[in-house]
Amino acid sequence: MGDDPHARAVAQDARDRLEGVPGLDPVPPAFLHLTTFVAGSADEITGDQVGVMAQEAAGQLARVEPFTVTLGRVLYDPEEVALEARPAERLRPLLEAAKFATRAATGRDGYLPHGSWTPHVAVAYSNADGPAAPVIEALGERLPDREVTIRSIHIVEQDDATATWRWRPMAEVRLGAS
Repeated sequence: MGDDPHARAVAQDARDRLEGVPGLDPVPPAFLHLTTFVAGSADEITGDQVGVMAQEAAGQLARVEPFTVTLGRVLYDPEEVALEARPAERLRPLLEAAKFATRAATGRDGYLPHGSWTPHVAVAYSNADGPAAPVIEALGERLPDREVTIRSIHIVEQDDATATWRWRPMAEVRLGAS
């Protein structure tokens, strides 16, 4: 997401509105992301398995062309402030490819980060307990809608379990590529 100018713009709008609100760590533009699926912890997955995941995901996504989703509706969670990616149905092939690739590479099922799937792009993470009112007052229910183009998915290794937005790309799978 960090390469998409529209995603960066709407996230910057959110960061600007949230400036001065305590208890939040804004997600830097380079780390904007839409988490699709968690395959497991980095110490459980080998480099060879990452290669298999990328190959299997590429096979699943070879006929899925790049597409757009809309970011704008604000979602509030005690752990993060996010923008909903809609319609979710457009993103479903990415989720299914990630599930398939994880099972094929590791022999195990991964998991959805929040238990259920609501596609979203986090713009800030909570770093302290505090009232939600200042955050809601700053952002409201929605920001101006922005169309964002999804061109690829990445397999990433998260650097630190406490830093939910810092990772290292391990593989990229382009949509519509064989």
